[in-house]
Amino acid sequence: MTSPFNPSLDDTDRKLLGLLQQNAQLTIKEMAGQIGLSPTAVHDRVKKLEEAQVIERYVALLNKKKIGPALIVYCNVTLSKQSQATFLAFNQAIAAMPEVLEANVVSGNSDYLLKILVRDMDAYQHFYLARLAALDGVDKISSFFVMSEVKNTTQLPL
Repeated sequence: MTSPFNPSLDDTDRKLLGLLQQNAQLTIKEMAGQIGLSPTAVHDRVKKLEEAQVIERYVALLNKKKIGPALIVYCNVTLSKQSQATFLAFNQAIAAMPEVLEANVVSGNSDYLLKILVRDMDAYQHFYLARLAALDGVDKISSFFVMSEVKNTTQLPL
C-alpha cells in the first residue's frame, strides 16, 4: 500500500520513516531487524529518502519543562496591507526571531498564526511590545495563552 501523502513511498519506506520519527538514533542494523530487511537494503533506502529530502534532517527534541519555565503563546497577526512586499518583509523579520517557533499564513480574519515560546508573561510582554508590534506593517495582534498542552508531536502520519 502506498502513502496517501506521497504515492512514491511504499510500506517499507513508511515503516522506516515511522521508526526514525520515533527514534532517529536507531542504527541501520536495529532498523533492519525490526522491518525484516538486510542492513544494506535499509541503508540504501534511508540514503534515497535523504537524497529525495523526504528526510530533511535529524534533530534532538528537548523537554521544555526541563529547560526552564516556558509560556506558549499563539498569535493571530493581521497586516495593514496585503501586498507581496508587506508579506515578504514580515516573513523576513519573524524568521530572525528565535521566540517564533512556527509561522503560518492562514485564511480568515488574520494573515498569520504564530507559535511563540517565551520564559513567562513579562518576557512575552517585552517581545510583544518591542519586537512584534514594532514591525512595520503589523496592524493587529491577538494573543492566546496555552494553559495546558494536551498533545504535542513531531511525528507525521504516514
